[in-house]
Amino acid sequence: MSLLDRLVSWFRRRVSGQFTGLFKGRDEFDLTSGDIARPLFYLSLPIIVTNLLQTAYNLIDTFWLGQYSTEALAAISFAFPMVFLLISVGMGLSVAGSVLVAQHTGANEEAEAEYAASQTVALSLLGAVILGVIGYVFVEQLLGLFGASPDVLPLATDYMQVISLGMAFMFGFFVFIALMRGYGDTITPMLVMFGSVLLNVVLDPFLIFGWGPFPELGIQGAAIATVFSRALALVVGLAIMFRGTRGVRIRLRQMRPDLSFAKKLVGIGFPASIEGMGRALSINLLLVIVGLFPTYVVAAYGIGTRVFSVIFLPAIAVARGVETMTGQNVGAGKPERAKAAADFAARTMLVGLGALGVVAWVGAEPIIAAFTDDTQVIDVGVTFLRYVAPSFGFIGVMRAYNGSFRGTGKTLTAAGIVLVIYGLVRLPIAATLSQSALGYRGIWLAFAASNVLGAGLAYGWYRRGTWRRVDVTDGPSSPGLGDDVEPSVDD
Repeated sequence: MSLLDRLVSWFRRRVSGQFTGLFKGRDEFDLTSGDIARPLFYLSLPIIVTNLLQTAYNLIDTFWLGQYSTEALAAISFAFPMVFLLISVGMGLSVAGSVLVAQHTGANEEAEAEYAASQTVALSLLGAVILGVIGYVFVEQLLGLFGASPDVLPLATDYMQVISLGMAFMFGFFVFIALMRGYGDTITPMLVMFGSVLLNVVLDPFLIFGWGPFPELGIQGAAIATVFSRALALVVGLAIMFRGTRGVRIRLRQMRPDLSFAKKLVGIGFPASIEGMGRALSINLLLVIVGLFPTYVVAAYGIGTRVFSVIFLPAIAVARGVETMTGQNVGAGKPERAKAAADFAARTMLVGLGALGVVAWVGAEPIIAAFTDDTQVIDVGVTFLRYVAPSFGFIGVMRAYNGSFRGTGKTLTAAGIVLVIYGLVRLPIAATLSQSALGYRGIWLAFAASNVLGAGLAYGWYRRGTWRRVDVTDGPSSPGLGDDVEPSVDD
């Protein structure tokens, strides 16, 4: 056993010992038979923790940059949605890879799952490099289009150029998480993410403020800390997948780009990219509207969206769990079990996030004040939180059913729901009401209205049952597989 395997095993034992009954590995539950709630819980809980750690990157940057200057905080409000946009462009490939791995795993087709994972890693890293170069060249123009003011634009550009150069590292780690999740292992990515966040926590203040021997880099320091931490996490993730002792395995010989498989991956993944881009563009285009108001409103919007990113973690995690459960059960020929998982998740999220909405409404002021001591920012941020909090439960419903759509390969349906709700509901309402007597409060109302309508649309569309007639494992999957598989003691 290698040093890496021993470290991962030690961490897993520590997690199991400290949280007995909460974290269980893939070998301890079955996604395709038995109870629905238990495997969905065991699958989703590590995803919640992983996403919380992922969000910690942004929250740590937001906290330290809020102490650095209000201008830096406003700049990060523009930069974070741009990061989300760039990653969303290529994120569809990781979704496609996860769905293929899940369905092949559910059908007990291990070799096909490995080939899908290997191709996904290779094609995703190649795409991320191209995307990073494009982002580096055009990021200043894009930030300007989204309404960044002259005093904020240079700072946001500095941050985004560093992130763009490290896009392959950042995106590559998301691919590792997605592929391991498709196989059913969500604990290993959680542990790797934990180590990465710890590193970022240590580096951030040193690079931002110039503590000790480090120069004061300000907002660029936050970006460098994030990229470096992600790069190390990607190296660990690739090592785990190449060894194949935990989760899905990738093989170097199968990573030579395969055009026929690339077309299949893009066919499944492109709509998923559109879905992610729709969410990201909505946030960025809303920034154009928010940017018409003073800087303190922009800063409050940035804090509010960061808070939402934490509160919605359970919905995102459960949706990913439903995606994996749906994929494996569709692969195993059990669509009714896939439907039961989606319905259970939607009900649970409606109640759970509804309760979090009550907590957020009551505690809005201390929540916002944790990020800044600017009274104007706090006042506006509190109104943002209180307008949107009553609609939190509906976000969970939409996320759950969209996760099931993706798990079957109906990524276009999931994308369509997002585009309709964000493009035809949230943005028009925000643009109209923000010019009324409501002012910026009209933007907050647009969030709430679109959340409620999104839940209704996703629920109604899912009941049509068209997702049952999809099988993404048909067609080109692993040409020449037998020649590419390297014999080993694990085969």
